[in-house]
Amino acid sequence: MARRKDAGDAPTPAVAALTRADAVHTLHRVEIDDGHTAADAVGVGERMATALGVEPARVFKTLMVQVPDGSLAACVVPVSGRLDLRAAAKALGAKKAVMADREEAERRTGYVRGGISPFGQRQRCPVLVDESVLNWATVFVSGGQRGLDIEIAPADLVRVADATVAPIERGP
Repeated sequence: MARRKDAGDAPTPAVAALTRADAVHTLHRVEIDDGHTAADAVGVGERMATALGVEPARVFKTLMVQVPDGSLAACVVPVSGRLDLRAAAKALGAKKAVMADREEAERRTGYVRGGISPFGQRQRCPVLVDESVLNWATVFVSGGQRGLDIEIAPADLVRVADATVAPIERGP
């Protein structure tokens, strides 16, 4: 994996955050036609995994949830599974969690849907990473743009995102 030398050359705030944190990472750009609709977006993660030539369980998506006090949290789970909202709420110390409104998530993170990264968000929020991340030497997460993934060691993902590892995935 490469270590980017100059944060000023970073294509996104996510990559700049990794560079500032001196985290070893590799950028992967993949052309994925996501259709820009909710129905077409389903399966984008699996198509990304296929394009990268890796198992879908090794590619993670970032989903934004909202808890009753109005705060948001980023939940990072494998594209091959689903987010367990009850488990996420429990890990956040909240009574419940719901999927965040798309426009609100985009406004607070500074990223568009399909490109939300756990790194370099406009407004910092808690980050939960599913415990299955520990099964891999490296994993892939969004780099802050559609079609840009970051390959990173789980320990660096957790460190740079200041994340909590918890069982938040519900199988497919």
